[in-house]
Amino acid sequence: MASWLPRTSGILSRFATKSHAGRNAGSRLRSTQTASETLVNVPETRVTTLNNGFRVSSEDSGIPTATVGLWIDAGSRYENAKNNGVAHYLEHMAFKGTSNRTQMELELEIENMGAHLNAYTSREQTVYYAKCFESDVPRAVEILADIIQNSTLGEAEIERERGVILREMQEVETNLQEVIFDHLHATAYQGTPLGRTILGPTENIRSINRDDLQNYISTHYKGPRIVLSGAGGVNHDELVKLAEKHFGNLGTEYENEIPALTPCRFTGSGITVRDDKMPLAHIALCVEGVGWAHPDNIPLMVANTLIGSWDRSFGGGANTSSRLARVAYEDNICHSFQAFNTCYTDTGLWGVYMVSDPLSVEDMVYHVQNQWMYLCTSVTESEVARAKNLLRTNMLLQLDGSTPICEDIGRQMLCYGRRIPLPELEARIDSISAKTIRDVCTRYIYDKCPAVAGVGPVEQLPDYNRIRASMYWIRL
Repeated sequence: MASWLPRTSGILSRFATKSHAGRNAGSRLRSTQTASETLVNVPETRVTTLNNGFRVSSEDSGIPTATVGLWIDAGSRYENAKNNGVAHYLEHMAFKGTSNRTQMELELEIENMGAHLNAYTSREQTVYYAKCFESDVPRAVEILADIIQNSTLGEAEIERERGVILREMQEVETNLQEVIFDHLHATAYQGTPLGRTILGPTENIRSINRDDLQNYISTHYKGPRIVLSGAGGVNHDELVKLAEKHFGNLGTEYENEIPALTPCRFTGSGITVRDDKMPLAHIALCVEGVGWAHPDNIPLMVANTLIGSWDRSFGGGANTSSRLARVAYEDNICHSFQAFNTCYTDTGLWGVYMVSDPLSVEDMVYHVQNQWMYLCTSVTESEVARAKNLLRTNMLLQLDGSTPICEDIGRQMLCYGRRIPLPELEARIDSISAKTIRDVCTRYIYDKCPAVAGVGPVEQLPDYNRIRASMYWIRL
């Protein structure tokens, strides 16, 4: 599954004496100019659409390696209660042999190329990608085309993979962060497709058959819903020719009605699984955010950065930029916390995931909500300026290498229909002020019904009505 948590890092304040101030200011100016020039000189992201609606998007950075992949607008959100888990099951079956290659031949070919072939499924997207040498891009594209169009889906392989997925589900159950967010989705989007897990329930995994897999492919793997993304040592014109050769005949017609996203309503609610044998309480608290393309998404990303993240193993404590981190460090009320902003097409979850000692749970929840109210009413320009700088840094650091860039291109093509240029993103972040943050946070946080999920020794977790009552301040 895809990693959804944003990466954050701390900032160390540096104080200069007056005699060094001029030199430091000049260095900062030169650094800013260099950063701006770097943004402008980023290689162009080129996009071509084939006659069948299949899109090719790439960025050529001229390095000797490349990443190419297929981003498909289909995930667990397009499933129903009966076939929930089929998208993830299909991802597993993609590497089990095609009509042109046995599983062994596929694995040997990838190994002999020195390439890496991987895939993952999220709630709205399925991804297959390969990292290889620049010279092997044509073979990598041909392999990707083969596995999504010609998979044999053999009965023996389906049965064998059933056991693999069931074991994977057991492993996921031991990852409490995954468990918490499955519970959070289940309560926040109860009764809707986003409330279901990506892996699906055990009874579905035991019953999914070849017809279910083929039906999912024929329903969703259509030209207009797939993007071939490339980054690193890729020539766009050559990539387009490869796409025309291998994907040009991909269908556009639907046998039944065209699949559409089911609106997923957000429900303020809570779910707890108490287990006093566990040493730590894992809790997630969130409000409804916005979809990828919503104009308030960037301000919410800055607000997310203002909350930040912290772990006891971090070197910074009282000097971190996050107010919540300073409280967590000084009062010793949690082991770690992580702000998150999870976006989907038309909705999202904006909140904090925290891990605390049983006796500190109530204090930690109080301080999280206190910081939310601070964002709505009192955040300052200097705090927002620092958060904007940190957000820009983190976003650029995540684009280090051909694979993250390829992923960024593919995801943005599905979410926005284009890749947002870095100078445009920089300008949109720069336009945000403290008033923008206060207004946007008031709109989505203040006096709103949150969703809460807790696992472990959660006796001290306040009941839902108390948490709901702390979503506003009484102002005289």
